[in-house]
Amino acid sequence: MKTSAGPHDDVRFETVGELVRHIFSAEKRYVERLSGRRLSDPASIPSDNVEALFEFSQTSRKQLRKFIETFPAQEWDVPQDFKLLNNSLRATPRKIVVHILMHEIRHWAQIATVLRLSGLTGEFHDFLFSPVMGGEFRREQDKASSA
Repeated sequence: MKTSAGPHDDVRFETVGELVRHIFSAEKRYVERLSGRRLSDPASIPSDNVEALFEFSQTSRKQLRKFIETFPAQEWDVPQDFKLLNNSLRATPRKIVVHILMHEIRHWAQIATVLRLSGLTGEFHDFLFSPVMGGEFRREQDKASSA
C-alpha cells in the first residue's frame, strides 16, 4: 500500500494506499451527495492498512447498492446540482452512478499498471477469470508438454 502511485498531477495521493482510499471515498461521498447526506471525512481511514481500507469499501459498496435499489425510478434522469471541491456540477443520478463505476475502473487499472511497473506480477486479473459472480477458470495442460 506504500508503493508510489507513480507520476501524476494530482497531489491528493502519493501512494497506492492513498489512491485505494480515494476510490472508496469517492464512491461513498457520491452516494452521500445523491442522498442529501452530510459528506463524511475519510481521512481517518489509514491508507497503509489493507484490512481497514477494504472494510471501508464494504461499507461504501453496501450504501451504493442500497441507493441503487431504493432510489425512485422517476428520479434517475432528473438533473441535480452538486458542490464538488470548489466547483458546481449539474448531473443526473444515473450519470453520477455510471461515473462512480467508471472512476473505479480507471483507478484500478492505474493501480494495476503501477504495480506491474514496480515489478509485481501475478495471475490473470481479468474479471472473467475472478471468482466474483461465480464461474470457474481452469488451465488446460498443453498436450505437447504433457506427452
